[in-house]
Amino acid sequence: MWQTFLTPVDLYCERTGPGLWAEPANALTNVAFIAAGLWGVWQVRRHKTGAFAEVLAWWVVAIGIGSTLFHTFASKGTIWADILPIAGFTLAYTLFNLRRFLGMGWGKAILVFVAFYAVAGLITYAVPDWLRQASNGTTAYLPPFLALAFFGAWVAANDNPAGWYNLAGSAIFVVSIFCRMIDPLVCASFPLGTHFLWHVFNALMLAVLLAAVARFGKAKAAGQ
Repeated sequence: MWQTFLTPVDLYCERTGPGLWAEPANALTNVAFIAAGLWGVWQVRRHKTGAFAEVLAWWVVAIGIGSTLFHTFASKGTIWADILPIAGFTLAYTLFNLRRFLGMGWGKAILVFVAFYAVAGLITYAVPDWLRQASNGTTAYLPPFLALAFFGAWVAANDNPAGWYNLAGSAIFVVSIFCRMIDPLVCASFPLGTHFLWHVFNALMLAVLLAAVARFGKAKAAGQ
């Protein structure tokens, strides 16, 4: 099991071997996540948005740390340091939308949450293998993209400006996805690859979401 955990992986154009510093651009651009998260902490405290909001900001910092671990110690074990913080933030931010931006109680919020991710999971599962391969596995990010677009539209329809931030985030995410998707295609002409741009645009997207959290995410009722 330990040997499996340490098994090197090579998933991106920039990496040409198992060395610690084989992906310098991919590793260094994770600073953008950490900067976005720390900026979010400052904004949340400035606007006094509360503990739930601040947890989301620190979560973005954790995304940067986890991704840095993966892009330096690239193995089957450290890949989870990259995946889990992203998945956790996606789920927590969805709940934040339901509770703070849409003002739902816990019961309704959990029902909508489960129903949405059940449908999003089925849509992702239904994606054909050829499209998964052609997109460099990027179709796995369909659920967070659908969440930003769907809940962004819902929140905006309820006259909450945070919805437009979500929709802007979904538009930035499209650019991020494109950069991740073409990474293996540009290796021959651009050995650095484009995965580092996935980091940069995703950090920008998360900063936009944290801006919405800080400015429009105050609890409107006790218990939120």
